[in-house]
Amino acid sequence: MRKRCCSPKASSLGISIFIVITALISSCAYRPEASPKIIRIKGSDTMLILTERWAESYMTTHPGISVYTEGGGSATGIQALINGRVDICAASRPLTSDEVKPLAEKYGNIGISFLVAKDALSIYVNPANPVKDITLKQAKEIFSGKIQNWKSVGGNDELIRVFIRPQTSGTHLYFKEHILEGDEYGANAIPIPTTAAIVDSVLRNPNAIGYGGTAYGTEVTHCQINGINPSEENVRYDLYPLSRYLYFYTVKKPQGEVKRFIDWVIGAQGQEIVEEVGYIPLWTNQ
Repeated sequence: MRKRCCSPKASSLGISIFIVITALISSCAYRPEASPKIIRIKGSDTMLILTERWAESYMTTHPGISVYTEGGGSATGIQALINGRVDICAASRPLTSDEVKPLAEKYGNIGISFLVAKDALSIYVNPANPVKDITLKQAKEIFSGKIQNWKSVGGNDELIRVFIRPQTSGTHLYFKEHILEGDEYGANAIPIPTTAAIVDSVLRNPNAIGYGGTAYGTEVTHCQINGINPSEENVRYDLYPLSRYLYFYTVKKPQGEVKRFIDWVIGAQGQEIVEEVGYIPLWTNQ
């Protein structure tokens, strides 16, 4: 009886097909684990030192996760969120109607907001400045340009150098709404790109004044407002008049790694970092 057998060519072809199929299966099974899990955050410069610390700590305890953080201002972060370039926008203010509209038009919803920390807006002056306490009215008149000499608020007979954040900053808008009450900044106000740069400018100029988060600028004087210090207790209980919340925004209800990261930020470990950096946690264990 003659034995039937495959030709060497057919046998080789079968082996090749088997190898290709096996490689494809292995590739498909491996890719999700090999692909890096990336979370992208962009927005508030006020929050940048906080988001950087969150990212560093989270990546340390969650190997395989990459968290990229970037400043640029709340408005810039919100625009990046609308355009789909980031997973999370960090903002020091609520969204405006002009920002909600494109979200609704593009995604069919107005976004999801998360309170992640509490902050206070400090007004910075140089340590050599004798003025340590100003009223809300005086702050409005200084930053709107109506008061231009420190002598008018009990200081030296010197012109006031006013430093402000640029229009893309959530702090710029917050200050305009809550301190200037909608009025424009004075023509003498000089925009500075970041809070850290404002602190540096105030330190280098004894007649300067600026503003930013309480976590910045331990070397500058954080003025009392209406006689009230921006202390943790005064901010927590809304005694200090410039208290505010800090936010994360996502386009839709977060899932997967983004959800786990936000849950961690709001949880005990994330809130411990809030306090370490100098902001106010959402709650206290006391």
